Formats: sequence, structure tokens, C-alpha cells
Amino acid sequence: MVDATFPPSRAMALDRLARFVPAAGRLYDAGRNTDAGPDHPTSVSRLSPYLRHRLVTEQEVIAQVLAQHSLPAAEKFVQEVLWRTYWKGWLEMRPAVWSRFLQERDRQRDAFHDHRAIADAERGLTGIEGFDDWAKELVETGYLHNHARMWFASIWIFTLRLPWALGADFFLRHLLDADAASNTLSWRWVAGLQTVGKTYLATTDNIARYTNGRFAPEGLAHEAIALTEQAVEPASDLEQPPQHDPSRPSLLLVTHEDMHPESAFNNAYDVSSVVVASDAGLLWGDHAGHFVGTAAKDVMSRAAAHFGCTAGMINTLDADTLIASANAAGVRQMMTPFAPVGPVADALAGLTPLLAREGITLVRVRREWDSRFWPHAKKGFFAFKEKMPALLGERGLL
Repeated sequence: MVDATFPPSRAMALDRLARFVPAAGRLYDAGRNTDAGPDHPTSVSRLSPYLRHRLVTEQEVIAQVLAQHSLPAAEKFVQEVLWRTYWKGWLEMRPAVWSRFLQERDRQRDAFHDHRAIADAERGLTGIEGFDDWAKELVETGYLHNHARMWFASIWIFTLRLPWALGADFFLRHLLDADAASNTLSWRWVAGLQTVGKTYLATTDNIARYTNGRFAPEGLAHEAIALTEQAVEPASDLEQPPQHDPSRPSLLLVTHEDMHPESAFNNAYDVSSVVVASDAGLLWGDHAGHFVGTAAKDVMSRAAAHFGCTAGMINTLDADTLIASANAAGVRQMMTPFAPVGPVADALAGLTPLLAREGITLVRVRREWDSRFWPHAKKGFFAFKEKMPALLGERGLL
């Protein structure tokens, strides 16, 4: 069912984008909050798995939308795309928040002893209308409407009183589009941790209204008291990518963080060979692993044609495999699209010194889009949003 709903290729992503663009203005604005159910038409784009893995890029999506709509008409959709950019930039400048989540998840696994309650919530056996349906839909399809995600997280935290980090982990293990930034920070926002003291409370009336009456759950919490934690460290400046020589023959390493290398590396780069990593160990769930594994074959074919070189696939992102790939290509420089905070970035950080011992330099190349937008994510989204027209204008999108 996942492949039927989200075919894992760039061509299918572009087709979905083209079909959505005419509705990206006022139709999207009017219907974006309604979750009519997985088998019903929707006003949302369902592009998130493709954007998450950058089978299509944020710039491509926004460019096509703004070619047909004014920014005021399509502002709500453009903002939704830029939320993903904002979350990545916010976390990139506060990487300790990701580490804190991992520690909290592991602590809650050990400290929370009502394993039956967690199991019932994940299997959709709580008896709460809507919540149980979304749990099953998530496990079956790897996807939930954004409004349903908010309702689900709120009920998990404030009605069921389950540990928030275990709920965030449940999403990570099943969502096709889950990433370290968007998933973690969205759950933190619902819990009142991200914007300190500001929570999101799911209500019966809101759920009934925006599910077209499908669900009207009873017994929901009537208040959402914000969770508390030690204050988050101030934002640090973005780390500057190291200098590198694009004309030096290089092996191009593609990971699931950015699966459109054709737009990340221009003609100045001398790409001798391409390897695409489909390492499921760096993903959280079977849905995402299958999606990436199939999409990796698509990337391999596209990259070989675009760069005019050989392309292969590796199943494990480890030093021995990468060293062998570099040796086979006869190169001492390896380039890869920049991976934001998360498992791939952690893996690459660990691999860098191991490759260096063999005389191989690993260079992470950050997209201009990220370099321009991320520094403006030091504060809240509304401050970021104020910069949006100018930043889009600089990219030639307005």
C-alpha cells in the first residue's frame, strides 16, 4: 500500500507536484486542516516523503507553486514547506536538543513501567475514537495528515499521559517522512517544550469539525499543562563547511538525506563515480527503509546518466565499504550532500577520521538554500517568516 500511495521515485514526485500546483493557493488554504481519511481526496500535497528525502527540493516545489500563484495566495503552502527548512536550521544550531531527545527516549523506556499502555497506544487499542484509527493508519501506511499528527501527539501526552519521547519515537519508527528535526521539534511543541509554556490541546469539537464528523472522541483532557525541562542552550552559529576543490576528481556519496545530487553539484565538480547508500540502519522503520531502498535505485540510474560515470549501491555506510569504493574509483576525495543533525550526520562524523587515516578526505557540501535560510532560524518561526519574502526574492522565486 505504501508504494501505491507514495511511489519511491523522482519522476513520481514531480508528477505529484505538477498535479498539486493548481490547487496550492486558496484551495489548499481552505482545506489544508481537514483530514477526510486515507481513502478520500485531500487538499494537502502529500509531497512530504519526497521533500524529506529531497527527491524533490524545497526550491523546486516553491518555484513551481509561485510560477502559478502569487505569494499572498499560496502563502500557507509555502510556509508549510519552509517549516521543514526552519526546523532543520533550528536544530542545526542547537544539536544538543537532538542528543537530549535520544537520552530522554532511552530514559523513558527504562523508567516507564506501564508497557501495556504503550503497546495499546501503538496498536490502536486505547478505546479512544480517532486516536486508535490514526495509530493503525500510521503503522499500515507510514503517513498521517499533519492535523492528525497534532491531535495524536496531544492525546498521547495529555489524555493518556504517556511519555512524549516514546510517542515521538513511535512516529520515527513508522513515518515515511520522519526526520530528526521536524518530528522531534513538533512533538516538543505540542508538549510545551519547544515554545516554552505553549501547548497544543486536542478537543472533541476540533476533531469532529476537521474530520468531517468521522470522529468525535469523548474523555479527552480538558487542559494541557506544559511539560518542563532544563533550559535549552542558546543557538550557536552554523558550522562553516570546509573548503574543498570541486575540480578534484571525487567519489560522490549519496545518502537518504539528499537524493537529488544532480541539483546539489554543478558542472564545476569532477565526479568520477557515484555510490548510493541505502543503509536501513540509519533509518527508523520498515516503511522508510523500503521507500529509500527503492528510491536508491532510481538515484543510481539518474546520477550515472547526469554525471556520465559509473554508479553503484552500498547497503552499509561503513569505513571499509567507503574506502573500497574510493580505491575502486581511484580518488582521494569523497563528496556528499550535507546531512543535517541526525543519524546520517553522526555516522559521517565518525567516518571522517577513519577515511582520513587512509588519505581520503570526506567533504560535506551544503546546499545554498540551507546556507541562506538556516541562519534565520535562531528565534521562533514568526521571525523566520518575516524574512521569507526577501529570502525567496534572493533565490529568484518572487
